[in-house]
Amino acid sequence: MGRLFGTDGVRGIANKDLTPELAFNIGRAGAYFLSNGKKGNIVVGRDTRKSGDMLEQALTAGILSVGLNVISVGIVPTPCVAYLTRKYNALSGVVISASHNPVEYNGIKFFNEKGYKLDDSIEEKIESIILDRGVIDLRPIAGDIGEKIVSENGARDYIDHLKKTIDTDLNGLKIAIDCGNGAVYDIALKLFTELNGDVVVINREPNGVNINVNCGSTNPAMIKKLVLKTKADIGLSYDGDADRLIAVDEKGNIVDGDHILAICGTRLKEEGKLKNNGIVGTVMTNMGLDVYLKSKGINIVKTKVGDRYVIEEMLKDGYVLGGEQSGHIIFLEYNTTGDGLLTSLQLIDTVKKTNKRLSELNNLMVNYPQVLVNAKVKNENKNRYLEDEVIKERIRNLEFEFNGEGRVVIRPSGTEPLVRVMIEGKDQNKIDKMATELADLIEKRLGEKVWGCQYN
Repeated sequence: MGRLFGTDGVRGIANKDLTPELAFNIGRAGAYFLSNGKKGNIVVGRDTRKSGDMLEQALTAGILSVGLNVISVGIVPTPCVAYLTRKYNALSGVVISASHNPVEYNGIKFFNEKGYKLDDSIEEKIESIILDRGVIDLRPIAGDIGEKIVSENGARDYIDHLKKTIDTDLNGLKIAIDCGNGAVYDIALKLFTELNGDVVVINREPNGVNINVNCGSTNPAMIKKLVLKTKADIGLSYDGDADRLIAVDEKGNIVDGDHILAICGTRLKEEGKLKNNGIVGTVMTNMGLDVYLKSKGINIVKTKVGDRYVIEEMLKDGYVLGGEQSGHIIFLEYNTTGDGLLTSLQLIDTVKKTNKRLSELNNLMVNYPQVLVNAKVKNENKNRYLEDEVIKERIRNLEFEFNGEGRVVIRPSGTEPLVRVMIEGKDQNKIDKMATELADLIEKRLGEKVWGCQYN
């Protein structure tokens, strides 16, 4: 068995890679390790996938088998579980979701008692327990077995928390929402209508198999169409577990995570709330954000891809705002993970308080053109581009050619036999050609047939 935990928990095709047996062992090992010998509760939530019932039952059985209780909060967004873990003083929180992935996939990710995703070292320890089942010798019986508690108040507690994060009434604002047939299908409508917004909603009828299907944040064309059709002031589109947001302005232009960081970061700085005068992004953050923030005297710090790495950097140096281009935005004052609904409220609050249209705010930063090309390689070769002198020399030459006005980012896929080549610069045609040629070179050097390159 290979490594179980990827960049965002354990993920795979449900009932094939991520089986009920594995879910039971993950629940048992995770609960055993994270409880650290204490008695208490673990909050469990899930998205709308049909496989969620199966995996939740198995995961719950594993948790109960080591004597811990499960507070089942049903179908709720990932950030809701992070918040409820803290509110309910739980030992841990667990989300069953594959986020933006197709319906056949599902996943299991943990939060610690403070509502933060686990770091690599903790996941490795849990994984070692799963692979060596003899480590767990805890087998409570009779009244010491854990209990499942079904909570009807989780979603309501989360909504009430979100409403307290702004002091703005949404009256007079028309809001278009694409729920992606995911975990936010019920909560989103309640939240924005309770704040007096004029709300029009699509894709809020999940049937277990339509999550993320041609809708949600991975298909922003749908929310764009809805905004233009209904003449909405803002469009909000969520992925399956609603930990990310892709917005659309009233003209139908995409407002991605980088633009949200620019908009909300500017406001926080003007209000004197941008701690350490900085924002945390990732290596995939568009150079346009770097240029804009520099013009405003705001620093940007980069991490590797993954919102948990962004959060780790924020915690280390005391930043309050960070996120990814994909729409994972962290407002650390209010939650401990990417939160699509929270980000929506902060963005709308900025629109209201600046008395500007979202399209005007969306133009604060100008994107540098980016191109992303996947190079197919042998799985064991995904990291060997770092060793191949021919590839390294090509990258050095490209960066020299850019002379500070472009960049090359190479990133191995965490789940597939791919190396992702991202090139950014001012000339779209030029970077398209560069990225394609570099990806071809990587495939030639590291693919099924390795040309002119020897590895020990």
